This record gives sequence, C-alpha cells and structure tokens, in this order.
Amino acid sequence: MLKGKVHKYGANVDTDAIIPARYLNVSEPAELAKHCMEDIDRDFVKKVKPGDIMMATTNFGCGSSREHAPLAIKAAGISCIIAKSFARIFFRNAINIGLPLLECDAAVDKTEAGDTLEVELYSGRIKNLTRGMEFTAKPYPKFMAELISAGGLIEYTRKRLASREII
Repeated sequence: MLKGKVHKYGANVDTDAIIPARYLNVSEPAELAKHCMEDIDRDFVKKVKPGDIMMATTNFGCGSSREHAPLAIKAAGISCIIAKSFARIFFRNAINIGLPLLECDAAVDKTEAGDTLEVELYSGRIKNLTRGMEFTAKPYPKFMAELISAGGLIEYTRKRLASREII
C-alpha cells in the first residue's frame, strides 16, 4: 500500500522538464533527484517527501527516451505516478526501474495538488483520503507486478537467476 501527498502537473510534461538535458552527464540517482522537475516546479525537491505521489494529465514523459527521467523521479522519493496517459517509452523505462505508473482519468480529474492518496497497486485501487473518493485504475498483469515488486528488471532478473528459475 502506498500513501502520499499529490504533486500534480498538466499535459505533455516531457523528459526535459522532468530532468533537464544539462544534467544528462550525471548518472547517480541521488544527484539527478536534486534537479528533478526544476524547470517547471522550482520548489519540487523542497516539497516532495518519500512516498509522495506524482500526478499529471496526458502524455506524461513524452520527448526523448532517456532513462534519467523516471530515475530522477524515483530517487526524489515519488512512490508512483498516476496520469491519464503516458508516453510509451517512458512507461517502459519506469517499469524497468521499478517505478509504478497507473492510468486513471477519474482520479486525475478529481484530485488536486496537496491531496493525500492511498494506492493499492495490484488491485488498481486509488483512494483520495482528502476528498473521500475512490477510483480504480487497471491493475498490472502478474509479470509486470513482479517486476515492480522486485525493484525493476535488473533486480527481477538477479532474483530469478539466483533462484535458478528459467527466465
């Protein structure tokens, strides 16, 4: 179960807005986190707390396919992102590093920045504790849920290899 305060953004938040290109020579997640969202929300890193939830309208993560973007968000402490839609390469990059994403139009439409949400990833249940509302996003298929639970594709693969399970 995830629980956190919402940081909400609009449509077409691209990977340059998430982590500006001037930081792409950095690969350390903690350093990337210091610059997350700084060009569209200068105070983001001061406001975000571990476990908080990011929300956006449509096409979140569009632009270049850099893995730095979901990595910066996760390292900043965001536990999941809820949006109406995601750019497909961003979606895959996020899952690969174990950052869960949920698509739910109703939750986005009826949630404001600062609201507190409770999210059950595997059922898709999103509860807005501030407004007393509940929404349902499409839950993850079993394989993707396992990837996220493991912490991403690399950790999932390590665990499978360590247990000698065939991938």
